[in-house]
Amino acid sequence: MSIAVTGATGNLGQLVVESLIERGTAASDIVAVVRNPQKAESLAARGVVVRQADYADASALETALAGVDKLVLISGSEVGSRLAQHTNIIDAAKAAGVGFIAYTSILNAQDTPMKLAAEHKATEDVLTRSGIPFALLRNGWYWENFTNDLAGVIERGALVGAGAEGKIAAAARADYADAAAVVATTDGHEGAVYELGGDERLTYAELAEKISEFAGKPVAYQFVSEDAYKGILESVGLPAPVAEILADSDAAIAKGALDTESGDLQKLIGRSSTPVAEVLRKA
Repeated sequence: MSIAVTGATGNLGQLVVESLIERGTAASDIVAVVRNPQKAESLAARGVVVRQADYADASALETALAGVDKLVLISGSEVGSRLAQHTNIIDAAKAAGVGFIAYTSILNAQDTPMKLAAEHKATEDVLTRSGIPFALLRNGWYWENFTNDLAGVIERGALVGAGAEGKIAAAARADYADAAAVVATTDGHEGAVYELGGDERLTYAELAEKISEFAGKPVAYQFVSEDAYKGILESVGLPAPVAEILADSDAAIAKGALDTESGDLQKLIGRSSTPVAEVLRKA
């Protein structure tokens, strides 16, 4: 059985490939769909089939997916272009005869107030209309989202955010990758919708406490408004549209948009999610 992974050299995609191999999938049965084959040289050296295709190149995508049985569609990173890119991939998968797609969406994609979810919701609708059997992997937040500037947070003694007292049921990126690998390598997932989140459902203040324990020095949560948070993101170089989306997502935490008690992640991977303390140690 051939399993393709789009974005296979990205942060999540490469972990999905690793998890597939760890779960017994032969490297030669894995197709890594990548934009830049040079970044996939280590995968090719292990026997993974590397095929070049940009999410925007419908013809190349169809060629890359030829002979593939199942596809793990890792959502694109270019906000505003993702629906068109995802549609290209789904159309190419249909033309190539792919029999199943696992798509990495976002928590409660059809109902969440988050602006970030709009393209995910639309992609889910495209999948439904495609006629291809699929499963939705509605991923929650990654704890790694909070470790990109961990050294700076510790130095300043402040974790800044607009999430108020909302809980974040985040998990490690590798946990979500394991869930995708399980769905791609086992049966019975057609039509399934998995709301994926971690065991630790922490508020910003509780996360700041975890960081304090890790750092051995005080780190406090500093609440700011959505507009103020957007300004902070812009001040560190993010384009205004991206800063707006991320600030909206952060403010949506206060409304429970990134919290879940579904237990779907734990059922799929057969274990608890990775503790945030472990993610901090690895950062």
